[in-house]
Amino acid sequence: MNCRVSVCIPTFNGGGYIRRQMETILSQLGENDEVIISDDSSTDDTLSIIESFQDSRIKVFPGNTFYSPIFNMENALKQASGEYIFMADQDDVWMEGKVESMLSVLDSYDLVVSDCMVVDEDENVIQSSLFRKLNSGKGFMKNMIKNTYIGCCMAFKRDVLSYVLPFPTNIPMHDGWIAMSVEYRRKKIFFLDKPLILYRRHGSNSSTCSEPSSRSLRDKIMDRWNLLFSILKYSK
Repeated sequence: MNCRVSVCIPTFNGGGYIRRQMETILSQLGENDEVIISDDSSTDDTLSIIESFQDSRIKVFPGNTFYSPIFNMENALKQASGEYIFMADQDDVWMEGKVESMLSVLDSYDLVVSDCMVVDEDENVIQSSLFRKLNSGKGFMKNMIKNTYIGCCMAFKRDVLSYVLPFPTNIPMHDGWIAMSVEYRRKKIFFLDKPLILYRRHGSNSSTCSEPSSRSLRDKIMDRWNLLFSILKYSK
């Protein structure tokens, strides 16, 4: 049977949290769904923990040397065979009903973004709604100025991959590239005002969108220019 849902997870030294994340994902998937793991040469027990599940739905692609969460995610997306693509981090927690809730909306939309609760490393709630903190919502210029798309809260139809892969080499982050490519094409996007993951913040996170950025104004401007340039260049 065809795969309906692909969950794509880029991993790197995520042994401290990956078991909890995998448990909350696998419990929501059907027998023909899949979890794609692209591992960026972890040196801890990440892969052994994943292998301990002995679940045929898990497909591991180890030994990569991207040294980049962006291109590690790209590799995971390239391996996905599902009709619907979910992106996930290695250290979050999927709340009960996430897959069902997002699939019900994806029947009518190309890309869906859910709200999330921001938690610390021990799952204590820091922010009850990231949507409210970021003033999340659609809008090309709105998100070009300040991105409110969070990759681990996103799911989309397979067709999106046809125009976001391969990733340009100079994009600042993959979530903005994917979402803004969908926005630019005026595809249907829905912000689901319901927290569906615990979005864990700790010292080893790649994404820091829930916290003030330490990047200089010049770097922020260059990030946005590179993203806009890539969208215009590859959307012809």
